[in-house]
Amino acid sequence: MALTKADLVDSIHEKIGFSKKEAADMVELIFDTMKGELTGSGGKIKISGFGNFVVREKRSRTGRNPQTGQSIEISARRVLTFKPSQVLRAEVNETLKGKEITDDMIRRRAGKDDEDEE
Repeated sequence: MALTKADLVDSIHEKIGFSKKEAADMVELIFDTMKGELTGSGGKIKISGFGNFVVREKRSRTGRNPQTGQSIEISARRVLTFKPSQVLRAEVNETLKGKEITDDMIRRRAGKDDEDEE
């Protein structure tokens, strides 16, 4: 299950006690601030203990259509990358300690439910 914006609003409402409207406004303000920084000239957000969001420039390049083998031009673009902090990476890996990683876990992490395969 994915964490949604509504889940964040509910969490702020329950843990801090803000009204749902105030919590929704706070979440929107945070996301708008992040979007503004990423789309502006800075293109970089560093959140201590969480990670870094960075906008990178990619040059245009020649690619191939895998079905036909035909060459195509892939235009230049900007891509958003996220690199987790060491703290976050350690916490994520800690949840897997002592557990065997199964094919089912990999499918769920990739967003493929058993229903999709039927």
